[in-house]
Amino acid sequence: MLRDNSRYARLRQVTVSTRAGREVNAVVLRRLPPTAGERHVVAGNDCLDIMAQRQYSDATRFWHVADANSELEARNLLETPNRVIQVPEQ
Repeated sequence: MLRDNSRYARLRQVTVSTRAGREVNAVVLRRLPPTAGERHVVAGNDCLDIMAQRQYSDATRFWHVADANSELEARNLLETPNRVIQVPEQ
C-alpha cells in the first residue's frame, strides 16, 4: 500500500509472487525518457543525497539522479568506481 503523497501513488500496480510464494504489490516498471544533464564519474565517496544537494539544493531529490539512470536499486549506482552516471539538470 502506498501513501497518497508517494511519487508512486498514481502509477499502475500489480500483485506478484516472490520466490518464497508470498504475494506482494509492486509498481509496474516504467521506462523514463533520457534527460538532459551532466555526466558524473563515480568516485569511492559519492552519495546520491550529496549530489542532489549540490545540483538542486535539496538532498531529498536524490531520486532524480536514480531515475535518470538504469539501475533499479539506487544504491547500485555508486558501487562501481569510475562508472559514468547521469545527473539531470532540474
